[in-house]
Amino acid sequence: MIDQIQRLGEKALAAVESATGVSVLEEIRISILGKKGELSECLRGLAQLSALERPKVGAAANEWKTKIETALSAKKALFDEQALAETLKRETIDLTLPARRHRLGALHPITQTTRRIVEIFSKLGFDLMTGPEVETDYMCFEAVNIPADHPARDMQDTFFLGTGVLLRTQTTSIQTRALRSQSYPVRIICPGAVYRNDHDATHSPMFHQVEGLFVDRGVKMSDLKGTLEFFAREIFGEKVGIRLRPSYFPFVEPGAEVDVSCFRCAGKDASCRVCKGTGWLEILGAGMVHPRLLELAGYPADEVSGFAFGMGIDRIAMILHEISDLRLMFSGESRFVSQFSSP
Repeated sequence: MIDQIQRLGEKALAAVESATGVSVLEEIRISILGKKGELSECLRGLAQLSALERPKVGAAANEWKTKIETALSAKKALFDEQALAETLKRETIDLTLPARRHRLGALHPITQTTRRIVEIFSKLGFDLMTGPEVETDYMCFEAVNIPADHPARDMQDTFFLGTGVLLRTQTTSIQTRALRSQSYPVRIICPGAVYRNDHDATHSPMFHQVEGLFVDRGVKMSDLKGTLEFFAREIFGEKVGIRLRPSYFPFVEPGAEVDVSCFRCAGKDASCRVCKGTGWLEILGAGMVHPRLLELAGYPADEVSGFAFGMGIDRIAMILHEISDLRLMFSGESRFVSQFSSP
């Protein structure tokens, strides 16, 4: 039987040597070393041998099995190496070619404008403050001098979530919270989303406001004007000017609409897309804090005064980038946002 195993082993080694591929090697392995292979069939006869012969035959079988497995592994490694060489030859990579550029995201123009506005007012010592978007009726209206029967309620179509609870219609409620939580001086800038039931090319049910508040001893209307002039020149350019027109807001007295001179044409181009040939752009409302708000907050209205202002961040962004339709801001279109990426 030892001679039979030797002939079988030599036959297997010769077959491995002449094999032409990995699949052929697998066929040889199965035919020789598999459960029904020739070597396995041969070893089933061990039971018929004497106790003296079985160890010798078993040792010979194991020796040839090891030789065959080693030959199979060596031949397979050779085939793998050849296949890798062919692949590398066929799939050559030119390392001198420029790599593909990764597509970088861009901050939304509203986010960029919000950060720019906060940065400008921080130069004047204004601190950033935020507040809840779900607000009480009292904090959103009555605490800012807009009682239930006030005509100004009709100017805002409010989203009510329940009795006395609503989505804030303005960020003035943040100012109210500031006045009631800290003593003067108060100097804050308050950006955030607000909600009103209005939807067209220039209005959205959700939009963004930023409001500013400064309360201290001796604050005057001239301080407000100087602050807004600084802001206008920082965001629109050094050559712009502002004008204040009398207006009414329940939480300030006196109140004013604030316009900025056109930073594109300076009023010299009747076809200007930015100012429509008027030379001026309305950008915000402002005024001196109403004494009633100071009293409600527990401040001595006869000792302190303050100014407040508020503007639509979306409108400032539309003016800066000459965007004609506000709905583009909320379209989710990546191609729109990518236009405003930083260089």
